[in-house]
Amino acid sequence: MMKKHIAFFCLALLPVGGVARLAAASADPLLAQAPRQQGSLSFPGEMIDLWHGYKRHQFMVDGCKAWVVEPAKPLPGKPWSWCLQFPEAFTARTPVPGLLAAGYHHAHIDVGNTFGSPAAIRHFNAFYEMLTRAGLSDKVVLAGLSRGGLYAYRWACENPGKVSVIYADAPVCDMKSWPGGRGKGKGSKADWDAAMKCYGFRDEAAALAYPSNPIDTLAPLAKAGVPLIHVVGDADNIVPVIENTAIIEERYKQLGGSIEVIHKPGVGHHPHGMDDPKPVVDFILRHASFAGPSSQNTTNTATSRN
Repeated sequence: MMKKHIAFFCLALLPVGGVARLAAASADPLLAQAPRQQGSLSFPGEMIDLWHGYKRHQFMVDGCKAWVVEPAKPLPGKPWSWCLQFPEAFTARTPVPGLLAAGYHHAHIDVGNTFGSPAAIRHFNAFYEMLTRAGLSDKVVLAGLSRGGLYAYRWACENPGKVSVIYADAPVCDMKSWPGGRGKGKGSKADWDAAMKCYGFRDEAAALAYPSNPIDTLAPLAKAGVPLIHVVGDADNIVPVIENTAIIEERYKQLGGSIEVIHKPGVGHHPHGMDDPKPVVDFILRHASFAGPSSQNTTNTATSRN
């Protein structure tokens, strides 16, 4: 799953502090004591290049490669989006270009194929801490594509007050569905074995009984008033809608949460995104400023014939 990626070209590569510094930089144990930075972004041992025409900072966090892209004209408060997995997949079809054009920063940390496991969450926490200390907003828009849904929802449910909006695209919301393949989907034996190893499950029975899949941990997000928007292909036989997004939608509504689902009739797991992702961009821009405990909990369901 998710083998297809969109290539990009680095038009410039400018060392800042040298390659050796990039390789050696990691989470600073004194970071928590450092004051929040203002003005231009800067990270220890960073390298600068271009990503889809925008300035990108590449650096290391907690032993992982990471990067942040700067918009041409940042919005006040430096709002940002964070793609937790597959940041190069179908980029033009996602809301990322529209958010960058609107003044959002965009970020990613590479934690590998770790399925939103506890080890991944620790890396995510270090990344969030570094970026907010560097001056980015305390609340972030999360983007979870495919298995990235596990990453996004797992971090969000542990940090609901730090999340502005969740955009999930054909997201895995229950590991029993994928990679477990215990429903109508194809599943993936190799990924199921890898996920069990990442989570430290003693056996398959423990994995199947795991109580903290995204479908099980929505209450903190609803309480915090986090708006959700999902984009799904109704013919997806890898991450079936009925076993993933449909359950999220039903349960989030019951909790009083706000969710919009955009359906793509006849479309499978790929391609992700939409021919015109403007509806998702508009949803994020419309809801991001109002996310939080005081936001309104209304529910809308839209169908996009994409």
